[in-house]
Amino acid sequence: MAVLATILSRLVKAILTLLAIAVLNFFLLHAAPGDPALVLAGEAGAADEQMIAQLRERFGLDQPLYVQLGKYVWGILQFDLGYSFRQGAPVSQLIAERLPATLLLTFTAFVISLVLGIAFGVAASARVGRASDSVLTTLALLFYATPLYWAALMAVLVFSVWLGWLPGFGFETVGAGYTGWTRALDIARHLVLPALTLGLFFMAVYMRMTRASMLEVSQLDFVKTARAKGLSGPAIRRRHILRNAILPVVTLAGLQAGQLVGGAVLTETVFAWPGIGRLMFESLAARDYNTILGVFIVSAAMVILFNVVTDIVYRIVDPRIGAKA
Repeated sequence: MAVLATILSRLVKAILTLLAIAVLNFFLLHAAPGDPALVLAGEAGAADEQMIAQLRERFGLDQPLYVQLGKYVWGILQFDLGYSFRQGAPVSQLIAERLPATLLLTFTAFVISLVLGIAFGVAASARVGRASDSVLTTLALLFYATPLYWAALMAVLVFSVWLGWLPGFGFETVGAGYTGWTRALDIARHLVLPALTLGLFFMAVYMRMTRASMLEVSQLDFVKTARAKGLSGPAIRRRHILRNAILPVVTLAGLQAGQLVGGAVLTETVFAWPGIGRLMFESLAARDYNTILGVFIVSAAMVILFNVVTDIVYRIVDPRIGAKA
């Protein structure tokens, strides 16, 4: 019963949080300068007052702001994200078409950042004060300090233009007609550069966190007792230090997992990756309010989901939390 009550409580909080985000983003977007009707009329080449008025009436832009907000919130409660007047399709359909590409990119980048971050953090803590520790720490700082868009551009320039090892843009080779494993390998080749670019930034954070946490835990009494019992260094690091040191890393990874979606906006734009990040960028230029709000809602839902999963993983890694609850 306690577990069920916890799940229901978090579900209610998640719904209220999503609604609050929807309302806040709605007002922020409508407070920005610009008129979607003017953009559409200008693209149609007939920006007269009559056509602008017709466009406002067609898409409900002539209604009071509170009416538009009420319709939008009611639509969200019915899992309806509205209609994209810019692309002539339901927003849910546009997001559903782009979401798999974003999930593939963010999941791959998350795995790369977490695995490499923990591995390099453990290696650096085992060689603290040595040259290898300084090299790993410096590289982590370099990856963290480098702007994401600049790293993406340099990755395209070096590995795609100069060396020709990997494709620099797109989701797959256009017009190739690949199927099966051949298509999967083609997508994987296109995924390498954007996933590494996005993952290396967060890898630096996890590496420094793992290194600091490993060094802190290694000074605790139970580790000294394990050394006194004659256990080998690798066994102590794996069984005693790492298991306790990884707890703050798991927490940080869960909190930052949602940030991968934000980082994907720049990454997808540079690499022409057809995800929701690029969809949001295109919608911003077109003043497509419904699509922008839809992407915000889906992104917020992903962040909340990541936090819930992190809490579950945290309980698995540290069973004491479940016992206390």
